[in-house]
Amino acid sequence: MTACPSPQPAADRPLAPGSVAVVLGTRPELVKLAPLIHELGPATRLVHTGQHWDEAMSGRFLRDLGLPRPELLTGVGGRPRAGQIAQSLGQLDAAFAEDRPAAVVVQGDTNATLAGALAANARNIPLVHVEAGLRSFDRAMPEEHNRVMVDHVADLLCAATPDNAANLRAESLAEERIALTGNTVVEVVRRSLPDAAARAALLAGHGLTADGYVLATVHRPENTDTAEALGAVLAELDRIARAGTPVLFPMHPRTRAAVERFALDGLLARLAVTGPVGYADFLGLARHAALLVSDSGGVQEECTVLGRPLLVVRRSTERPEAVAAGFAALVAPGAELGDRARAWLSDTPERLARLAAAPSPYGDGLASARIAELTARLVRRGAEPLPLAA
Repeated sequence: MTACPSPQPAADRPLAPGSVAVVLGTRPELVKLAPLIHELGPATRLVHTGQHWDEAMSGRFLRDLGLPRPELLTGVGGRPRAGQIAQSLGQLDAAFAEDRPAAVVVQGDTNATLAGALAANARNIPLVHVEAGLRSFDRAMPEEHNRVMVDHVADLLCAATPDNAANLRAESLAEERIALTGNTVVEVVRRSLPDAAARAALLAGHGLTADGYVLATVHRPENTDTAEALGAVLAELDRIARAGTPVLFPMHPRTRAAVERFALDGLLARLAVTGPVGYADFLGLARHAALLVSDSGGVQEECTVLGRPLLVVRRSTERPEAVAAGFAALVAPGAELGDRARAWLSDTPERLARLAAAPSPYGDGLASARIAELTARLVRRGAEPLPLAA
């Protein structure tokens, strides 16, 4: 008879295959959770709510980031916020009832994040919130409500920065639930950035010169829901291009639809407009831009790893660290955007030199390993809920 191997200590026992449900629904979540999914390995059960599901916005990212094919929910994309959350929540609850995970991981502040958190909470499944504690203190942002609610039901709060952890403590969340992990964006950017030769080919393919162009993205409702806001952004990008600095503009599907709806096509004539680009290509283009213009949350973090200046076209930000470190500035669409862009472009060499020497405020690139280990400890502990308040 073959002797049975000695059982592994609980602290070292690997997680069961498919035991950790990672719930996401948008392209930024795919990007930010990719290294954690790799760290969790076979323990990952990837669930995509379909909030952003098409080939350009999700399908190609799964391949580019080496992620497994997910369980895909149906009928979520295209609905209003409440419909997305309700449709996702119902399907997630049924899926977790049939095949209960040992833990659920969500990231950030999307509708998919909130639906995953509520589904875990309803089934008393331990919940891990990656990128906990972000606060814009702007109640006009739906994401602010999402992230606050998720933080208050999560069992493990993975705060990327000391400020994020302080926000959680200020809301009387128990210290035992909070872990300072750093942000996964640092390792994502380092791993995904194409090498120098590939970046040179990428720029050549777009007819661009390093440090000599603007890379712009716009997609948030505050900039695309009215002709006035979107027109103000596009008009300033047009002025930059007319002054001689090329503007590359990968256009989000929401933005393209808004341009057509508001008949703003004329403001695109001087811009180099493309469809959405893959994540590695975007990083390669961002790495050599003289200036980034965006309303994206992720770009506010990525610019600090790439050492590039960013104008954030938003009323408020939940990522003040990038502003405090000198990488980014908040601007309003219209004249403020144009004036600041021209000022920053006028001292490009000096600005780029300063930013190249500045460290990213988002950590050391080991966040995913920390979060994976903390998640494993949560599962092995048997999911006893942690205190709700200190």
